[in-house]
Amino acid sequence: MLKILFIGDIVGKPGREILIERLQRLRADLKADVVIANGENAAAGSGITATLARTLLGTGIDAITLGDHVWDQRGWDDDIDDFSTVCRPANLPTACPGADHVILDVKGFRLGVFTVLGRTFMGLKADCPFLGADAMLKKLEGNVDGCLVEIHAEATSEKIALGWHLDGRAIAVLGTHTHVPTADATVLPKGTGFMCDVGMTGPYASVLGREVVPVVGRFLDGMPRRFEVAEGDVRISGALVDYDPEAKRATKVDLITVRRAGGLSGDRGY
Repeated sequence: MLKILFIGDIVGKPGREILIERLQRLRADLKADVVIANGENAAAGSGITATLARTLLGTGIDAITLGDHVWDQRGWDDDIDDFSTVCRPANLPTACPGADHVILDVKGFRLGVFTVLGRTFMGLKADCPFLGADAMLKKLEGNVDGCLVEIHAEATSEKIALGWHLDGRAIAVLGTHTHVPTADATVLPKGTGFMCDVGMTGPYASVLGREVVPVVGRFLDGMPRRFEVAEGDVRISGALVDYDPEAKRATKVDLITVRRAGGLSGDRGY
């Protein structure tokens, strides 16, 4: 049985710090064989840098995925090709720098990892995530033993639809971007694990990781404000997928939450 821990969007310094403090212990407690994390909000809430990518990979993360903020930090487009275990969304234009997937050796199992961006309510130019995922699975066929697919999207319907579209063809389809963990972790009929959004790793006393007062103010009067990363109630949030390589199907998917001030909580009763 393989245990795959997928960590939701890492938001700013609070998200990075709790991973430095807690990830090694969490990985050991869960007996996770591999850890993958979305790092697109790692740099002050928007984008990532080479320095931060190295820091995150040093916490016990095996691979980093990215989303619609992939190019927010200056110079990252030049640095991304230096990282063999970092991938940008696979359905961006082919002219974009960076790898469109990562392949990890997990106890002899060749695990493919890639992200597709949704297009509903999303601003970054991207091809169809459904056709993009199909193309990636075909591209990786024969080079991997199974693929974990991240859908970085705003619309829950788009994420759920992709889960059903890939049921039986992916180890798991896990959603990110909206920063709020959903209560729908499941294994679909043909054996693909699914969760609409695994949540964020960062401050939950916030509005999606940002300070509350300026966000509420913006909703009230529409005036522009600077949205700083918040600091309260910091948590790690993610999904733990159990996968049976012999049966070629996921057997369990659980939301995992770790609070900085407390212990581990989740459906497994840790």
